[in-house]
Amino acid sequence: MEKKKNIIIGFGKGGKTLAKFLAQKGEEVVVIEKSNQMYGGTCINIACLPSKRLIIEAANGVEFTDAVNGKNEMTAFLRDKNYHMLADEPTVTVLDGEAKFIGNHQVEVATTDGQTVKYEGERIFINTGAVPVILPIPGLKDSPYLLDSTAAMDQKSLPKRLVIIGAGYIGLEFAAMFARYGSQVTVLDHNSDFIPREDDDISSAVKKDLEELGVKFELGVDIKQVINKEDHVEVEYEKNGEQLVAQGDRVLAATGRRANTENLGLENTNIKTDSRGNIVVDNYLKTSVENVWAIGDVKGGLQFTYISLDDYRIIKSQLFGDGSYNLASRKTVPYSVFIEPPLSEVGLTEKQAKKDGVDYKLFKLPVAAIPKARVAKNTHGLFKALVDPETEQILGATLYGLESHELINLIALAMKAKLPYTMLRDQIYTHPTMSEAFNDLFK
Repeated sequence: MEKKKNIIIGFGKGGKTLAKFLAQKGEEVVVIEKSNQMYGGTCINIACLPSKRLIIEAANGVEFTDAVNGKNEMTAFLRDKNYHMLADEPTVTVLDGEAKFIGNHQVEVATTDGQTVKYEGERIFINTGAVPVILPIPGLKDSPYLLDSTAAMDQKSLPKRLVIIGAGYIGLEFAAMFARYGSQVTVLDHNSDFIPREDDDISSAVKKDLEELGVKFELGVDIKQVINKEDHVEVEYEKNGEQLVAQGDRVLAATGRRANTENLGLENTNIKTDSRGNIVVDNYLKTSVENVWAIGDVKGGLQFTYISLDDYRIIKSQLFGDGSYNLASRKTVPYSVFIEPPLSEVGLTEKQAKKDGVDYKLFKLPVAAIPKARVAKNTHGLFKALVDPETEQILGATLYGLESHELINLIALAMKAKLPYTMLRDQIYTHPTMSEAFNDLFK
């Protein structure tokens, strides 16, 4: 059994960045990745970048099959770039194969060329990501018409009718995208409240705009079964005691993701997982086994590539810094949902502030009042921000509108720097831009 200084299981964002850093420090690293189609991780291959590429192409009027081909060219380029980023380092070994723990610090790898390699790692970093959840709906899992978020982006032709199970953020992104390409989209969800964590005025505006795009929502439904016909699929559901059917050429399961630990052999270790299968970590991403860490989606929590990157910073702080940076330091995390227009958020919503009894001053601005939105002919949406009346610091913001995915980072930066909202209000912005809306939002 070979002894290795560093073993990283999974070629994701946090793991690959850590591998590169360790290599530059002259340390030996083995990176194990079971699929040569996943060099670089989930984001560049099957999630953030390909999905946003398709979303942008839809808005630009590109045909679906042309957009998919262009997306594939992009991901192939990025995969190759990421592979060489590590493989060309003299102290890094990229091994194609599936890793399985056979002890707390021992890993067995079944390589893609049929060999078995065993390693003992001084340090081990688990970076295996997450996989889609398929609900136990009769007929769904084995349906020839079933798509998950990965397969949905690799269709050879555009589904004329698409049924999406799940009205969460992933489901909404796909609903907007396929509707833009011309699919007839029906979204089914068990929850009767639409994106319930958002403020009511925001969720109402989002739903209205998506319906205007052609998306049909059936909320508060109980899905009974999936029936596979010769040339289409039928999803039977019950709503208000009525038996209904949604027909489609494909059915997309967008019901969340879970930690990818099923075949990792954790039962052969003392590494603890929670009731949902996430690897349990402390404030420093350490598992219950000494010198074994978990990075990214596999540990649960927010599933964003930039969280995985920030996990790398926590590890770096421990190994080569003062160890002060940890999960407790991560307080201001923005996110965006790439629907049309995008929905972006950071910090408290008005709904959460009321629930928690937080005193706040509310600022609101319709996107229609922003000159750039008029220029771009996209006036949908609403900007909201909450401010602490005493400190004048921003408590949170919800930006639903054109370019909100860029603007939210300015808000997050102001929050992290503890700047008063007046800094954004009185800033001189170029014109016409969406950022100058802060002049009016914070009046």
